[in-house]
Formats: sequence, C-alpha cells, structure tokens
Amino acid sequence: MNTMKKLLITAGLLLLPAAVAAQTGGAAATVVNFTATLYGYLGVIIFVGAYALVPMENTIHLRKSKPVLFAAGAIWVLVSLAYAGMGDFHTAHDAIKASLLEYAELFLFLLAAMTYINAMEERNVFQRLRAFLVSRGFSLRMIFWITGVLAFVISPVADNLTTALLMGAVAMAVGGKNKAFIGLACINIVVAANAGGAFSPFGDITTLMVWQKGKIAFSGFFAIFIPAVVNWLIPAVIMSFFVDKDVPEALDEAVTMKYGAWSIMALFLATIATAISFHNFLHLPPAAGMMFGLSYLGLFSYHIKRHENRTHKYDAIMGVRDRDCNSQGEFSAFDIMKKISRAEWDTLLFFYGVILCVGGLAQFGYLSLVSKFMYADLGATWANCLVGVLSAIVDNIPVMFAVLTMDPSMSQGQWLLVTLTAGTGGSMLAIGSAAGVALMGTARGTYTFGAHLKWTPVIALGYGASILCHLMINSALM
Repeated sequence: MNTMKKLLITAGLLLLPAAVAAQTGGAAATVVNFTATLYGYLGVIIFVGAYALVPMENTIHLRKSKPVLFAAGAIWVLVSLAYAGMGDFHTAHDAIKASLLEYAELFLFLLAAMTYINAMEERNVFQRLRAFLVSRGFSLRMIFWITGVLAFVISPVADNLTTALLMGAVAMAVGGKNKAFIGLACINIVVAANAGGAFSPFGDITTLMVWQKGKIAFSGFFAIFIPAVVNWLIPAVIMSFFVDKDVPEALDEAVTMKYGAWSIMALFLATIATAISFHNFLHLPPAAGMMFGLSYLGLFSYHIKRHENRTHKYDAIMGVRDRDCNSQGEFSAFDIMKKISRAEWDTLLFFYGVILCVGGLAQFGYLSLVSKFMYADLGATWANCLVGVLSAIVDNIPVMFAVLTMDPSMSQGQWLLVTLTAGTGGSMLAIGSAAGVALMGTARGTYTFGAHLKWTPVIALGYGASILCHLMINSALM
C-alpha cells in the first residue's frame, strides 16, 4: 500500500504542473506552467516530429496537412488531460474555441480569395499573361527581370504562392533545357514574390494574420514598401550578372481569355475593397467582407452560365464545336461551386493544424518562455530579426502565429519590422516559404534546395539591407 502511494505521488509530481495563484482585488488569476511536465514534453515532441515531415512532402509524398492535423489533435488531448488533472474542465475548452475562431477567420478569407484565383485561372487570365510573355522573343536576362518585377507586383494582390507558380511556368517555358537560367529565375521569383507579399495584407498569410489582428492598419503596411524593394532588388541585381543574354526562339502560343474574365478581375478588386471597408469603417472582420465579395462572383457566375448555355446551344445548332467542351465533346459551363471545390484544401487543412498546434503549445506555457527570452532578454529589434531567420527554417506561418499569440508590447515600427522579416526571411532557404516549396515541386531537379542554398548569402545580404532600410526610413515609428 505504501509503495502504491509513493508511485501515485511520484506520478502526480511528474504530471501535474506548478501553479502560481495571484490575488488581485479579490479576484484570483491562476497562471499555469506545464513546460516541465510530461504533457508539455510530449506536446513538443509530437509537434517537432510532425513538422519535420512538412519540408519532406515532395520526397516522401505525404501531404503536409496530414502530420500537422494529427499533431494538433494529439496536443489538445494532452492539454485537456493536463487541465483535467487539476480538476479544471473549462480552460482547455475555452482555449481551443479561441484557436478555432482564429482559424475560421483565416479559412473563410482564404477560401474566398482562392475561389477568385481559380475562377481567373479557368477564364484563362494567367494563361494569357504567360502566352504573351513566351511569344515575345525576350532575352533570358530580360525574362529574368520581367518575371521578377511581375512577381513583386502581382503577389501583393494574388498572394506569393500563386504568383510564384505563374512566373515559374514562364521561366521554364522560355528557358527550355537551360537549367542554370531556370534555377536562377526561380530563386529570383521566390525572393520577389515573398518581398512583394510583405507590404500587403493580401500578399502573404503572415501579413493577413497581422492585419486581421488589428496590429497594423491596411495603409500602414505600405511603410515597408521601400524595404521590400531593397530586399528583392539587391540579390536580383547580383544574380542578373550570371544570367545569359541569349535570345531563345519565341514560342508560338496564343491564348484567348474566356467570357467574363475582365469582369471577374474587377469583381476581385471590388471584393478586396469590400474586405478593407468592413475592417476599417464597419469594424467587422475582413473575412466577412471577403465572403460578401464572394457573393459578387456567385451572382455573376449565374450570368456566365446562362450566357455559355445559350452559346453552346447556338453552336450545337450550327454544328460548331464549343471551345468549352472537353476532348470527349462534353460541355461544361462555368460553375462557382466547382471553383470552390478546387481550393487548396491541403493548404487550408495545414493552416488548421498549425494554428491549433501553436495554440496548444501556448496553453502549455512554452510561448511565454520564448516571449520572455526573445522580447525581454534580446529586445524587440533583435527578436524580430531572429523571427525572419526562424521563418527560413520552420516556415513563417507558425512563427508569426506564435508571435501574435505571445502578443508582445511593441511599437508600430516593431510590428512592421516583424511583418517584413517574417515575410521575407523565408526566402533564404527554398523550404522557407510556400512559394519556394511549390516551385521545387514544379521545377523538380532544376530548382532544388542545394541550388537555392548557393545564393543564400546574397539573399541574406538583401534581408539585412531591408532591415537597415526600415530602421532608417521608419525610425519615427520605432
């Protein structure tokens, strides 16, 4: 019996955390630290193990969402058990609801944006741009600069992942068998897309999260436009000297945009304006504005469907094959529900896993320890610079969500700095951003981790220069 009691006491000391109760004005506030318990250790091990599989997605052919979904569920089981061991059956429930709300806003925002992007792709908007570029007979160096500039300009609106895939397709089409050019062009595209996405809430998931949290106003992001340009331009200039001036043979490729393409682009801009207005003037979540904007596309898709059905019937009577028929001659009119179904569900589920994993680790108390070390001991400036380096290794989404969850007390200039570093730090490694990972998949064997790593010092030079530029031109905000 004594032996059993000793075992129970030992288990209790191992599993139960140290709780510190503070009494203020008659109300008790309990801060729980699970970092030195078996629950906390297991949570960290599960997260690290699951996230280690994410960069290996293209090698082991395991979608990145699957391990993090498992980790998210397992971590919250541990969180619930830890609090239940203290007799607290409410804290874990309330905490996971808060994480679910964070994810719901991000999910709805991205779902609307992805649907618009898919609709524009189906209407041949991106294919038309690609065909225009590859049929003009530009030199390789000119294509290097054109794809870089367009990646920087398009990513603030269309997000860095979509932009990188589009410009990467142009580089591969023009470059042909010139692997050296394709590799350099892809690196330039990744850096440009990440830099361009850093100064817009629509350009990257991290900037979107910062904006939705209300840390920076929509117009406030433009304060880091010049640092973002510096971040891309310095490595681009250096790399351009290593690009051939050869003029490859122009490809004979002609693409016509489908009916309604221009209108859908206009509706997408109107949707962005709606989301901004919801946030700035109505004080409602931007996700609600994006979903309202999605209704614009839903209503317009009804018009497109009626128009194409009429056109198809006319062509059938006249014996003309409809261009919207597939190779088997089957007609398929525009359907918004099909565009919604083609959203990047693996990516959306991956975000779910990341947000709940980080939220669970925060409940264990690990983010409080990290916050104290980074923002109290190192200071905000050095901590925010370190965030960019971590983004290249871990990925910027969990790093930025962790910073927002820590919610350190920082000036506007410091929040802009961490937005800049989190958005562009991932450019230093091929696995550091969604744009890089995606291009490694499409340009397999040409744009590789090793090829990117050779240019990491040059990219890091641009990263450091952009930070110094921000500290100088936005010193009044620091």
